[in-house]
Amino acid sequence: MAYRRQIRIEFNHCDPAGIVFYPRYFEMTNSVTENFFREAVGYSYARMMDEGIGVPTARVETDFLVPSRLGEELDWELVVERLGRTSVTFRQVAQCGGETRVRARLTLVWLSPDLRPAPWPDDVKARLSAHLEAT
Repeated sequence: MAYRRQIRIEFNHCDPAGIVFYPRYFEMTNSVTENFFREAVGYSYARMMDEGIGVPTARVETDFLVPSRLGEELDWELVVERLGRTSVTFRQVAQCGGETRVRARLTLVWLSPDLRPAPWPDDVKARLSAHLEAT
């Protein structure tokens, strides 16, 4: 099951030419991921911070295919590509008008309060599994 979120390109995302400045896409992928955890997994980043845990990004691979411009709305899709004992790999794709603009693969690691990788809690792992891409 894919998670979807729309993000409108705002002035703060753009360079002087009116196209998305590439580091802003990383902010968008993080926003999609953060909202996925809150809405689909039921475990918000705020709760994680309160509990002294987190899911930092360990790896990012990105393909920037077509520029996006001020005012356009990107349709983001997130799927769980791989779910390991302590990590998860998401694939995110952003499209506008059916045209793929950005593809990203992000690996996040579940950290315990001592900042070491730890196994996913059973309830979190089950909810992540529900979004695992069918192969």
